[in-house]
Amino acid sequence: MTDRIRVGVLGKTGRMGSLVIQTVSVAGDLEFVGATDGGLEGLSELVAAQPQVVVDFTHPDAVMAHVEYLVQQGVSVVIGTSGVGPDRQAAIEEMLAAGPAEVAVLVIPNFALGAVLAMRFTREAAKFFRSVEIIELHHAGKADAPSGTAAATVHAVAAARAEAGLGAIPDATTHDPAGARGAVVDGGVHVHSIRLPGLVAHQEAILGNDGELLTIRHDSIDRSSFMPGVLLAVRSALGRPGLTVGLEPLLGL
Repeated sequence: MTDRIRVGVLGKTGRMGSLVIQTVSVAGDLEFVGATDGGLEGLSELVAAQPQVVVDFTHPDAVMAHVEYLVQQGVSVVIGTSGVGPDRQAAIEEMLAAGPAEVAVLVIPNFALGAVLAMRFTREAAKFFRSVEIIELHHAGKADAPSGTAAATVHAVAAARAEAGLGAIPDATTHDPAGARGAVVDGGVHVHSIRLPGLVAHQEAILGNDGELLTIRHDSIDRSSFMPGVLLAVRSALGRPGLTVGLEPLLGL
């Protein structure tokens, strides 16, 4: 088939990268053209294979250099690597403005459809509860904390709370030298990161009002749960020039 989307992968030896290669290779409308773990030489070889879209599952320290190089080469990018928050997204928009008009970059904090829905539910619920805290749990090999999903959830929660006119989250803690209350993100939402062997990717939002609690939890128990979202992002990239953040726009949310 000549109309298949040509796809490359960054992070070929990682667990996610290798699974993306397998998934793309058996998708009838996609053509896997090559993979590398990164570096200028590896990127040059990958671009020589003429991918239209490259999926990046590498490392937060390397991802921005990858995106800059690929955008300059006119290749669209789907980013599954964590650590691409608002500041980096703004930098990507500058890269895109200086690159070819048709290039797309999709920053996807979580590819699991259930996780995307849980984030949406948390954002909606946050308008009605005085307090919210996030617990995210991942495998021990994860490099960054909090996770990209948790950071994206907190940013959405903070925006929803501001929109609803809610004040500061009540918290009487004045002494926490060991950081037991977790990281404070985006002006007041506490995030607790757990890293253990045996975990894959899990997140729990706990929302509280006087007399009631609401818990919204999502569990990815196998990395295969991310593959439908990866395929959706790859298939959408060529028709979405510019920056897209999250699967929500691709799902019509």
